[in-house]
Amino acid sequence: MAAEPGPAPDRAADTTAARPADTPATTTGVPADGTGAGAGTSAGAGAGTGETVAETPAAPPVPRGFAGWRGRRPFWGGLLVVLAGAEILFTEKAPMRMVIRIGMLGLAGYIVPALMVLCGLLLIFHPVQRVFYSVLAALATLGTWVTSNLGGFFIGLLLGLIGSSLAFGWLPDQPRRRRVLRREAKREATPA
Repeated sequence: MAAEPGPAPDRAADTTAARPADTPATTTGVPADGTGAGAGTSAGAGAGTGETVAETPAAPPVPRGFAGWRGRRPFWGGLLVVLAGAEILFTEKAPMRMVIRIGMLGLAGYIVPALMVLCGLLLIFHPVQRVFYSVLAALATLGTWVTSNLGGFFIGLLLGLIGSSLAFGWLPDQPRRRRVLRREAKREATPA
């Protein structure tokens, strides 16, 4: 299995790994010898004067736990595809008088929704190939129109198309939305 994409470590902020063992650390970013070529200065701005260049602000904290795990994959798209496949499989086994079946005793009516459930689970647990799985889920969803009671009486068809579209449009490393940033700022502002 391929490694999941994650945030790259910020090596620029870690000056202890790049510092030679014989150079003492200073608080101003200028080495003890006063040359001004320290890690905290740049050649063009304040070189040799002891001034440091302003550091970039730290990235917002990454959510931990289930919310962090969910944010690194097309979770809602995969979940909708799984629910669509399960609903279509349920309509195949429902006790109804009128059930549309094609093929060897309706074998395609079970295989296509099972493929949808598999694609939805793969979207959730293996998001590296999300484009392939979402296109396959969309094609399987459209195939249920013919093989599985008009796509689970339109409910599974709509859920599958919406879920596969969400998964196809999901991008890793999206910037945080303003609504989430406002909520985090409000949470930090209120006393605990």
